[in-house]
Amino acid sequence: MKRPEPVIQVKRRRDLALSVIVNQVPYIEFLGVSFDRHGDQLTATMAFHDDLIGNPALPALHGGATAAFLEVTAIIGLAWTSLWGEIEGESLDIEAVQTGVLALPKTIDFTVDYLRPGLPRDAYARARVNRSGRRYASVHVEAWQDNRDRLFAEASGHFLMPQRDG
Repeated sequence: MKRPEPVIQVKRRRDLALSVIVNQVPYIEFLGVSFDRHGDQLTATMAFHDDLIGNPALPALHGGATAAFLEVTAIIGLAWTSLWGEIEGESLDIEAVQTGVLALPKTIDFTVDYLRPGLPRDAYARARVNRSGRRYASVHVEAWQDNRDRLFAEASGHFLMPQRDG
């Protein structure tokens, strides 16, 4: 019977794959978005800074910053979900990952519902992949700030999946 892989190696492989996926989108750093990984679940955090304010009279987060936050959460979540089997099955091409050669899904359409103004504080989001095939995927994203049950925005999008070898 094969011994299970040491946890440290599993975590290292997961962290490396997530880092490569995230680093392919420079806009993520500009927005101040980071991703926390718990098993196969990702939570995105957009750390608040004054440049994200769109309406200083309220003050409220800019709608474009909110939409960008939701879209990058959807893309990274979809890429992560589509690679999960390879990451866990140890079939992920580590050399390709280390050189940063991982194609990301491309947005076909993306619709945002603004449910309430985003407050001047950190925002969190999670993506749920509704359907993912070889060519096409559908993703739903929810964003909240202080209370997971009080969303301030949500979005749905369709994505063209990258062509995979094999």
